[in-house]
Amino acid sequence: MSETYTATLDRIEDGQIAVLLLEEDGETVEQLDVNIERLPEDGQQEGAVLEISVEEGSLQTAEYLPDVTQSRRESAQDRFDRLSSDFSDRE
Repeated sequence: MSETYTATLDRIEDGQIAVLLLEEDGETVEQLDVNIERLPEDGQQEGAVLEISVEEGSLQTAEYLPDVTQSRRESAQDRFDRLSSDFSDRE
């Protein structure tokens, strides 16, 4: 039986291995390492968010989620900007 996860491409090792962090209910629950070529071409970038299905520990399907990826990047940038602003106000 396959399971569906939201996955974030955390990093690419040796130019070939995509390290995916699997999420359930917004929490990282597992890591899955796959050959980068198993992912959609537009999702082969660090920080990409994908919807994947996994069966017996093996990647079955992967769909890149561009809107979710962009939203998370903007949210992270907003947090960084707020922290930077707070820090510069202290000086």
